[in-house]
Amino acid sequence: MHESAAPRAAVVAAALELFQDQGFEQTSVEQIAKAAGVSRSTFFRQFGGKEDVVFADHEVLLGQLREFLAEGHDDPWVAVCAASESVFAHFAHDPDLARRRYQIVRQVPVLREREIITVFRYERLFDEYLRGALPGVDPLDAVGFAALVTAVHNHVLRQLLRGKKKVPLSTLQTALADVRRRYGVGEDAAAGAPDDVVVAVFPRSMPIAEVTRRLKSELD
Repeated sequence: MHESAAPRAAVVAAALELFQDQGFEQTSVEQIAKAAGVSRSTFFRQFGGKEDVVFADHEVLLGQLREFLAEGHDDPWVAVCAASESVFAHFAHDPDLARRRYQIVRQVPVLREREIITVFRYERLFDEYLRGALPGVDPLDAVGFAALVTAVHNHVLRQLLRGKKKVPLSTLQTALADVRRRYGVGEDAAAGAPDDVVVAVFPRSMPIAEVTRRLKSELD
């Protein structure tokens, strides 16, 4: 696995540079293979096509996350956040390459559609993991938590991709800690005093989102 990592990375870097310089549609597999110093057959053995080159990192990351989550964790909620953080750290390690990929994806409709599908794959992975690791969990909590973690991650990652400034991992960690607090699974979830009780009465017809907003306003 480690022996093929460097050649794959070289192909990805060469492809992204060509996509940026002359356009995704205008770049052929032959040109990518030549620029990367590999044969056409090697290219197809490593990647299924040009789209797969752009999303190669995600395929590797999804596989790594499955292995990580399968290891078993004392706190599945924290494990999902840790998985999200590892994805961010990967792209933050080489922000210039990540920004180049982001710009290419934005310019090509078929790549934007592939990106949406890829994001959903992360969300589904987290959802399925939580349901399996927490048999009694409410399915709505599992899918909601997975969706919110994914959305928060993407929001922070876009800050990195759209700008020139460094966005530290701590920015995402702070945001994910807030996600856990919102779901009552944060480190301070049980830190309240024994008499720390709040009683509230709302009309049955009031939307849950409005109930949440009013409670948060009063508690803050």
